[in-house]
Amino acid sequence: QLQFVESGGGLVQPGGSLRLSCVVSGFTSDVGDLGWFRLDPGLDNEGAGCISSSDGVTYYTDSVKGRFTISRDVANNTVYLQIDRLKPEDTGFYYCAAFHIADGTCFPRAGYWGRGTRVTVSS
Repeated sequence: QLQFVESGGGLVQPGGSLRLSCVVSGFTSDVGDLGWFRLDPGLDNEGAGCISSSDGVTYYTDSVKGRFTISRDVANNTVYLQIDRLKPEDTGFYYCAAFHIADGTCFPRAGYWGRGTRVTVSS
């Protein structure tokens, strides 16, 4: 089994930055592609992005391109999400997950995600 533990959320003012971390443990050789998705306060999945395990290429939802950056530390089984120029609409729970990438689109693998970390963007 795989476990995902997210951290780094909190309250941030609009325009600020935040770096989320996720440590993956368990059968990490099977984890494959990793990434993040966000549930807004209405529990809609707003996506985010993912990073390929084979070549490190990243893919992002159009709405976050230019502000979200996903990176991965393979040796430490950790994936990061850097969020810049935060907006109130970025508020929500951010989940680290295993993904399947098809045609440049990230699809979270059912059940392969953590408990999330909460991000609130407010002045």
